[in-house]
Amino acid sequence: MFHPLPLYVGLRYVRSRSHKFFVSFITWVSVIGVCIGVAALIVILSVMNGFEGELRDRLLSLSAHARVLPQAGADAAQLECLAAAARRLPGVTGAAPYVEVQALALHTPEMLPVLLRGIDPALEGGVTDLAGAVKSGALTDLVPGSGRVIIGSVIAQRLAVAPGDRVTLLVPSIGAGGAPEPKLREFTVAGLFEVGLQDHDGVLMLAAFDDVRAMLSPGADAGALHVRFDDALAAPARAAALRAALPGAREVRDWTQDHANYFRAIRIEKTMMSLILLLIVGVAAFNIVAMLVMVVTDKRTDIAILRTFGTSPRRVMGIFTIQGLVIGWFGVLAGVALGVLIARNVTPIVATLERLFGFHIMDADVYYITRIPSVLEWHNVAWIGGIAFVLTALATLYPALRAARVAPADALRYE
Repeated sequence: MFHPLPLYVGLRYVRSRSHKFFVSFITWVSVIGVCIGVAALIVILSVMNGFEGELRDRLLSLSAHARVLPQAGADAAQLECLAAAARRLPGVTGAAPYVEVQALALHTPEMLPVLLRGIDPALEGGVTDLAGAVKSGALTDLVPGSGRVIIGSVIAQRLAVAPGDRVTLLVPSIGAGGAPEPKLREFTVAGLFEVGLQDHDGVLMLAAFDDVRAMLSPGADAGALHVRFDDALAAPARAAALRAALPGAREVRDWTQDHANYFRAIRIEKTMMSLILLLIVGVAAFNIVAMLVMVVTDKRTDIAILRTFGTSPRRVMGIFTIQGLVIGWFGVLAGVALGVLIARNVTPIVATLERLFGFHIMDADVYYITRIPSVLEWHNVAWIGGIAFVLTALATLYPALRAARVAPADALRYE
């Protein structure tokens, strides 16, 4: 059977057990280092993808996929026409009006700045996941004219209120003559919601659309629209189509624009974490360099004999390149397999460790998320494996060039 010389000799050197102990030790350290680095990178990125998904779900539980702002001065009838037009567009699964106003919540002796949002409970369920976030009470309690609100759990804690208590809301307003005329109104706490995000649980109050609309200044905008798409990840493209199809809209913003800072921070963290963990693979690659240099020194006589038999420097270089690639790529493949296995079973692994050692990684008293989520994305596995392959391949170049430059006469002179 035909065997290319570099491949045959390179694989023979990999299987050879005549190496010195230190060379064998460095070889195994290199393999284990590459394996651990690749596996750690896959697991960490999968966990960060999981937390990103959790954050996205929590943000979208109280926020629609897009917001449509009508032209200035639009009234309730124009807003309803805009909503009807949005619902007819492909990819749109729901559209509901809402209105928001800054207010000051008072419950003696505490006061707190809040964002009062007026919604239509009958339509809001089709554009957000509010119903799932409500811990007590129900959206159907927000009947127009009832003066009821559903507040975030953090607001309830800070104001020391519970369902059934009354809260006074002060809304800044401007009268017909242009003078400030703040409006006061008492609301009954009908329920609590909890999303797990400070920006919602500690700021937002929900009331009936008409109740909030009545507290606005004369001539204020009628409100805006919450729109839901059939695919949240396709929101930027769907929002662009929505913007083109609704000439009566002043602006259309999707959730990736409203919450850009959150996801920009996560991308930066993922990038920095990837660079840091790639250093592990880089260190392991340097170990491969050191190991191959020692192998080249140990095999100087073999190299000289091959050269005297007519083997070209290029083939000698190929021998040690193949040896390094087999060792490095074995570590990469083992790391990919280990990383995928752990990433797909993070939750049961963490639960087992917590049970064995009696501690909680995500304590429910500290964190809203009490489990470690993991989302394995195969394109991440592909680029991690590809970069690791390249790094280990580059690590073989210097030792292979050094082997190709061994002079046969000098190597055999004292043998």
